Amino acid sequence: MTAPGGCGLFDSDPEPIPEPDPIQPVLDEARALAAAYDRLAAAQPDLSGRITPLAEDHRAHAAALAILIGAAGPSAGAPVPSAPAPAALSGLRAAESAAMKTASASARTAPADRAALMGSIAACRATHVEALR
Repeated sequence: MTAPGGCGLFDSDPEPIPEPDPIQPVLDEARALAAAYDRLAAAQPDLSGRITPLAEDHRAHAAALAILIGAAGPSAGAPVPSAPAPAALSGLRAAESAAMKTASASARTAPADRAALMGSIAACRATHVEALR
């Protein structure tokens, strides 16, 4: 017995793997920065009042970016990395500066419907660099 012709079961090419969204690095940095601030606040509670609003900014950015690109949220119950190094504020300042550059570059190359958000995130990250001085 022969298989019915034209059913398409064996004729189709596999679905191509989609390219990652170009703003995925901005989302990844937002999540990483929020987690870094949380670790520092846990390790040095006296800094909590100063840095918690900065972490909240990054969580808001991550939520907006995830919606924009249709990304899944971070996994619940992910392990919390070890406590930050003693020079944590300077490390966060360096991370914010690098993340600001990523967002700025994304703002310059993003389509118009994304450029404003990328520019806002870059500006916010620049204010965080100053707030950590």
